[in-house]
Order: sequence, then C-alpha cells, then structure tokens
Amino acid sequence: MKRLEGKVALITGGARGQGEAEARRFVAEGARVMIADVLDDAGRRVAAELGDAARFQHLDVTNEADWHAAVQATLAQFGRLDILVNNAAILKLVPIEACSLDDYRKVIDVNQVGCWLGMKSALAALKDAGGGSIVNVSSTAGMEGVAGGSAYVSSKFAVRGMTKAAALEFGRYGIRVNSVHPGGIDTVMARPPEFADFDPSSIYSGLPIARIGKPDEVASLVLFLASDESTYCTGSEFIVDGGLLAGSTFH
Repeated sequence: MKRLEGKVALITGGARGQGEAEARRFVAEGARVMIADVLDDAGRRVAAELGDAARFQHLDVTNEADWHAAVQATLAQFGRLDILVNNAAILKLVPIEACSLDDYRKVIDVNQVGCWLGMKSALAALKDAGGGSIVNVSSTAGMEGVAGGSAYVSSKFAVRGMTKAAALEFGRYGIRVNSVHPGGIDTVMARPPEFADFDPSSIYSGLPIARIGKPDEVASLVLFLASDESTYCTGSEFIVDGGLLAGSTFH
C-alpha cells in the first residue's frame, strides 16, 4: 500500500520548487492533491502533468476569501481534506536600515499571516475527516538570525511558534501540526536577485553535507510528516539543512 493512499492534500506554493516536489511525491504515494498558488500557468501545468490525481486552484495566501475557495474546491473535487502543507513563502533580503515598512509587512503577510489563515481555513475540513496532518514549512531562518533578513526571520520564527500553538489546540481533533525547517535548497527562492553575482557553493562547501539541498529531500520529510508513519509527532521542528545548524566547523 502506498504511504498516502486514500488521502487528500492541499499544498500551497505548489506550482514550482519545494511545493511542486511535494505535490509530485504525494501523488506518487497515492494522494490526491490540490495544488494552490498565485502562479496560475505553472500550477495548471503541474496539475495537468499529474493527471486525475491533481487539480489546480488559484490562491493568494494573504486573502481569506481565496483560502475559503481553495478549501471548498478541494472538498468539491476530492470529497475530503486530510493534509495541509503551508509551503508558500517569499524572501526579501534587505538590511533593517533600508527596509520599508511596506516591504516588511508584505513578507509577514505572505509567510506568517498566510500560514495562519491556512490553518484556520482548513481546520473544519480536517476535523470532518476525523483528523489529519498540517505541515508548516518554516526555515533554518526560523531557528537562527540572518543578517539582512529581519522580515523573513520574523516570519519564519512566527511559523515555528504558531505550529506549537496549533498543535496544542488541534490535538484533541486528531490533527497533528509540525514545522519543517529547510536550509539552502536549490529553488528559485534560493537565488534571489540580490545574489545574482554570488557563487552559492561558497556557502554550502563548508557544510557537513557539502552541497545545496534538493527539493525532493525536503519533500521526503514533508511526506513522512503527512503520512501515518509520524502519528506520534506533533508540535515539533524537523530540520533538513545538510548540517547547517549543527555548529561551526574549523579546518
């Protein structure tokens, strides 16, 4: 039996990068998946490639009405909701001195408020399914500071904290809530314009696993937390970072 046989998942940010990798892994393991994103063309392409097991729904995670529509579309198409993956996020690296309030709030709205709205909007459907799993994708920036990343770090620490609060509230309904904390992963987000002339290998060569991570490696961890293999895991942080947070290395 496949690891997600009979389960239905809603994955935000599913049009590319980690979200796309998660959608593909979930379908391969027997799930039916609603891919949700603001990137309509890319999202429809991924859903079409995955066939009858996947559908696409436009979703701006900062918009409560969009969230309601996404959950209802999932129920209308697949009849239930067992898994929510809050994956959508944006990254803007600007020192505090140069960061505008509008830019700060935009990151908070997408990364933090979007995650909160997702949990709130999906709760009734998850309860109706008899329980399930919520996986909130945070970051190693939710475990330590990043210079120039005050907004991103704030949002990802918040995701980590909200995950614990939700785990305490939702456990009575059989709903588990965990956070995943990727380090450097080879996605579009890991190559922002600010790094256009920067060689990322100079960062990752010093890690115990001396390379950038792959989206599939994050997807494997998310799959575990979404599946019944992790039924005693809730309110916890799961790190996938090649050893980034293990400590300093001196050679």
